[in-house]
Formats: sequence, structure tokens, C-alpha cells
Amino acid sequence: MNEPLFSFKNRWFTISVGALLVIFLAAAFVGLVWLPRAHAQDPNLSLWDAICSAAGAPRTFQNAGLPDERAVFPSSVIVSNEMMGPPDAVSVGRGATLALQCSMCHGARGTASSGTDAPHLAGQPPSSTYKQLRDYKSGHRISAVMQPLATNLSDQDMRDLAAFYSQQTRETLIRHAALAPEVPRLVSNGSPMRNIGACATCHSPGVARAATPILDGLPEAYLRKQLEAFKSGRRANDINQQMRNAAHQLTEQEIDLLAKYYASR
Repeated sequence: MNEPLFSFKNRWFTISVGALLVIFLAAAFVGLVWLPRAHAQDPNLSLWDAICSAAGAPRTFQNAGLPDERAVFPSSVIVSNEMMGPPDAVSVGRGATLALQCSMCHGARGTASSGTDAPHLAGQPPSSTYKQLRDYKSGHRISAVMQPLATNLSDQDMRDLAAFYSQQTRETLIRHAALAPEVPRLVSNGSPMRNIGACATCHSPGVARAATPILDGLPEAYLRKQLEAFKSGRRANDINQQMRNAAHQLTEQEIDLLAKYYASR
């Protein structure tokens, strides 16, 4: 007596279903477990994290160098356009006194000496300076020099320093005055196919983006060092991993080009 075609009583139907199931499980293991873990930067990636990564689900960034909640959140600062009030004379005056201990690296008025890796703070948006100081104090941004200095600053101290530096004018080097470098495409347009946004969208002087520094005129060595740190993940205090995602796609030549361009402005 012939068995129905689509019935487990049919030996050939059972064998076919079993073979398809084995192929499906093998493909799922290779695609969702083996390949993600083989190509993962973290050798301790869990099974669930590997499956989520292969499925395209974003994972919470974990910085192994930071304990507790600092390993999960890139910053302890809530970034918004209202995070800093307008600088007042009292705050700027207090900041000027506090800035005396910063002058060795950042200059008396926020313009770092030529040849150093220290960034210029003069003219930077107060929210940018404040956020970085907060991140140094909390340990979300690592620096053997800045962390001990920021540890003793109160929240008001950091606000006063940010207010002071925002009111200073960066001294432009004479050798840069006549330069008019061609704007790199990465600055003006980005690279959409690699998920890299235009640098000018966030870092131009005319863009009022909260807690975002102006890159014009920053030292070339500093810019290169920070881009490389974002690329490798050594620096991870960017909100939503925006800088890490962009820098990860940059080549060494592009990092060098961007550092030279912004340093010349």
C-alpha cells in the first residue's frame, strides 16, 4: 500500500525533511556563530552576542578598560544644546584663574605652543570643553596627564574653565595665514558608501553642535593621534559611536590628509 507523499510515514519524505533540517542548522551555525566569532575583535564574544552581531542587531559598546557602568556608557554627560548657559563675566574670571595651571600645555590664553600635541582650547564651544573635562574626570576618556588634573575639579570649575576658553581667540600662526588648502572631499561630502559623514557637518565653526569641538587649527599630531585612537577603539567617549564608526573606515592616508588639512586652517 502506497503512503501519502507528504507524510512522515513516507520514508523518502522523512529523509528529505531531515536532510534539509541538517543543512539549515549547519548553515545557521556557520553564518550566525562560527563566522561572526572568527572575525570578531573580541575573542570572548558570547554565543548570543555573536548571533545578534550576525543578524545586524547593534551591541552596547563595552570598554574593557573601564569598570562597572563606565564600560557600557561612552560618557556620563547628557549632551544637549541647553547643557551650558551663556558665559558670564564672573564665570570667565574664575576660569581665568583656574586656567593658570593649564597654561604649560594649552598656553596662557588657550593656544598651545607650536610643536606640542596639546589641542588649542581658545574659541572652542564651552559644551565641548566641559564634556571632555567631565569625561577625563569620570575615566571615560583616558589620559595620564589630564585625568589627575581633572579629578580635583568640581563641576563648577569645569564650567568656568569652559566659559573662559570659549571667550579667547586662537592665535593663528603667520605661516598659515596665506595658505588656502583645497578642501578634501571627506570634509565637504564624506564617503556615504562607507558610512562616513562629512566632517564639516559637525566640526565647522559655524555649526552649533553640542559638545562638538572645532577642528580648525588644531595641531596635526593631536588630530592624527585622536583619529587613530577612535579607529582602534582606544578612545571611546563619542556618543553613539559616531566617531569610531567613521574613523574605523578611514585609511592611514586619509587620516594623514585630514590631520594636515585641519592643522593648516
